[in-house]
Amino acid sequence: MGVLRIGHASLRVMDMAAAVKHYENVLGLKTTMQDKAGNVYLKCWDEWDKFSLILTPSDRAGLNHVAYKVQDDADLDDLQRRVEACGVKTTMLPEGTLPATGRMLQFNLPSGHEMRLYAMKEYVGTDVGTTNPDPWPDDLKGAGAHWLDHLLLMCELNPETGVNKVAENTTFMKEALGFFLTEQVVVGPGGAIQAATWMTRTTTPHDIAFVGGPTNGLHHIAFYLDSWHDVLKAADVMAKKKVRIDVAPTRHGITRGETIYFFDPSGNRNETFAGLGYLAQPDRPVTTWTEDQLGTGIFYHTGALVPSFTEVYT
Repeated sequence: MGVLRIGHASLRVMDMAAAVKHYENVLGLKTTMQDKAGNVYLKCWDEWDKFSLILTPSDRAGLNHVAYKVQDDADLDDLQRRVEACGVKTTMLPEGTLPATGRMLQFNLPSGHEMRLYAMKEYVGTDVGTTNPDPWPDDLKGAGAHWLDHLLLMCELNPETGVNKVAENTTFMKEALGFFLTEQVVVGPGGAIQAATWMTRTTTPHDIAFVGGPTNGLHHIAFYLDSWHDVLKAADVMAKKKVRIDVAPTRHGITRGETIYFFDPSGNRNETFAGLGYLAQPDRPVTTWTEDQLGTGIFYHTGALVPSFTEVYT
């Protein structure tokens, strides 16, 4: 019961043609439909629901909302009560608010980011099917991303005023939605300030992450790849297609993931993320990173922070 996994992310883009070309040819997604408002819906080859990414035309980049899938439609009513018990207002959006999608529970996280929960989305199947499937399809493009894996949200953190939306979001996700904490960064005297958290509902190191910053926003959305070799190939694809790379292939200390960060044409940061890292379980001890080891936690090989990585987001 309850939340199963990430379902989709809705992004604002400033040049739809360029954005579609990027997500299709660099990451390997396929367009599954376009609605009358000009929104484009895409999915990865190893996903079975109709879409995992929505691109909406806008004059600025950023996140419209993130959605997570729940097991049963009745879970939406239970979760609505739990969310409202935490003092958060909700709206139940009717079926069809998004094409091919059932009713959705809409609310804002304490940080202000919009989240939606849904139980039904049209099933279209993976590109290799479910009967005697091949390990991958023949028509892969670009990096050939398997699925939308997670996203990281920037949340207002100001120790001088006592504002800490990272901690507020983390508590809310635990109490209202049943997520559990896998890793955290603590800073300040005695490590009293929770400056970043990684949380999950599945067995991967994170289905969502929150990192403190001066303002709220989207840091990145991440797509899953099989291996370090696939991350390297993805970097080759980006170089060939002149994609703006933020951080070249490396490893995280946090989550142990193998990674490369880059930008779509509108400036939304993407990640290709490989490696299970570890098996996340509710009783697994939380990994804590201290302020003096933050560079190693983020970029394990160099231990050095890249300014754009923490300062640039949409």
